[in-house]
Amino acid sequence: MSKIMPPTAKRNNMRKPLRYLVFLLLVAVLAYNSVYFKKLDEVKAGSASFNAVKYASDFWNTKLIPTLNKAVEINSLLSLLKTDKEKAFKDHSHALGIGNIRYFLIKGSGVVTDVAENQVSVQIEGVAPDINIATEYIFGNAVRDASGAIDINAFSNSMDFNNVSAEINKIIREKVVPPFKSNVKKGDHVDFTGAIELNREHLQTNNLEVIPVNLKITNP
Repeated sequence: MSKIMPPTAKRNNMRKPLRYLVFLLLVAVLAYNSVYFKKLDEVKAGSASFNAVKYASDFWNTKLIPTLNKAVEINSLLSLLKTDKEKAFKDHSHALGIGNIRYFLIKGSGVVTDVAENQVSVQIEGVAPDINIATEYIFGNAVRDASGAIDINAFSNSMDFNNVSAEINKIIREKVVPPFKSNVKKGDHVDFTGAIELNREHLQTNNLEVIPVNLKITNP
């Protein structure tokens, strides 16, 4: 003979599936509200708080250009490198980290001996061989670091810091080089200011490349 279940037990058994269903529904609602989707471009736009273009422009106009008069004459620098290399690096170079790679803000004048696709060669009195002014491949950190006017600690990440270099180089490619390159020719007298990179441990000055900041044709 089968047992007859009391009414209370029946009600309890019926409530168990109902409570379980409510629990599952609550979990589903919480999970739905905790997960959301956004377009990738919206996420990128929301994180782009640093404006490298503006920073580079401000740096160029308010920090770099006003310091060009402090650039060391290339003749003086090369002479000092021969007689007292340590003093030359200590007094005239900058770098944002430890190591042998250092950057110099230099200036000079001379006569154009060759106008090539990627560079303009200039003969400077007392300097041999000719130095080369880059007019095509403008990259790296030479101009950003040569002035010593940027504090790396002011940046929250290395990407922003490197983007500043890219934007500075873009200014050079778009504003400094084109008017010079379209007019310069062999035999012209030119004044230039720019940045060079030298290795303190393995010093080589026979093939100097200048990343230009200011270029001027000064024919008499």
